[in-house]
Amino acid sequence: MSQGKETTVLVLSMLVTAGIAGGGYWFFSQQKSTVVPATTATPDSSAQPTPPVITSTNLNLDTSLPNPSILGIDGSTAMVALIKALRNDFSQVNPNIPSAYGVPDGNPTGSNQGLKNLIDGSIAIAATSRPLKAAEAQAGIQLVPIAKDSIALVVGINNPFKGNLTKDQVRDIYLGKITNWSQVGGANQPIRVINRATTSGTREAFQDIVLLGQSFAPDSPNFITWKQDETTAILRDLGDNGISYATVSQVEKQEIVRIIAIDGVLPTDTNAVKAGKYPINRSLFLGVKKTTSPVSKQFIEFALSTQGQQIVQRLGFVSIQSN
Repeated sequence: MSQGKETTVLVLSMLVTAGIAGGGYWFFSQQKSTVVPATTATPDSSAQPTPPVITSTNLNLDTSLPNPSILGIDGSTAMVALIKALRNDFSQVNPNIPSAYGVPDGNPTGSNQGLKNLIDGSIAIAATSRPLKAAEAQAGIQLVPIAKDSIALVVGINNPFKGNLTKDQVRDIYLGKITNWSQVGGANQPIRVINRATTSGTREAFQDIVLLGQSFAPDSPNFITWKQDETTAILRDLGDNGISYATVSQVEKQEIVRIIAIDGVLPTDTNAVKAGKYPINRSLFLGVKKTTSPVSKQFIEFALSTQGQQIVQRLGFVSIQSN
């Protein structure tokens, strides 16, 4: 092929590619208000997207599998109180099949392991505080958002820092760029940064939303990564110079910590959270395989029902149906 022809082909190829990309952007920009009952999935390092609005009327699952003798559920430690409350009320609606959260010993293993357990078939439902990764979506998992939640930044009750932080300052603390409380208007003492375990879905959501997918700074001298996905032990270890984060429902009634306002807004302000003024928000999900059992679908439908959403709000989360 002559050089002139090669140049023509190259230009045409570039124009076609640009047209496809632009058309794709236009298409997806038009879908913001459209309900799409599809699996929520993101690449491993991407930011959390707005999940599709899935209700009992558009929950599309194949329920051809037989019901299990026990409805096994595992996953997020941030959702322990919520799942237990849903299980308790669901048992009154469907008393024939008991359910268990945290298989096999009653201790939930975190979002990451819960999704792995769902994929390998050892549980029927996974509770997760983060969206799917690409490989999990390819494994045929369907996520259904059942609540909205905020992630709170906390310090020990005796920490002399009484101010608020910006989202950018929080990012810099966890990136190791801000290392002393004096850099954010506090006392001249190092910041002990306590990060959640690698199995934590809250950790991944925090990394996506606050760090924008960047890596934490574990090499900093005062950076601690917790080995297990737990909250109470972290709160007790904050002391007078530590900082950490957790789902707001786990910390808002704790007397040993103080919640820090971010960009001047507290995550306990429900109206501000609903209005999108608090900057560290996420959705909480129930996940099932697309081919599942009738009782698994019934449990999700119950979580989405009026009764289920009343439980969501009673426990300090925001209803997925709230406007």
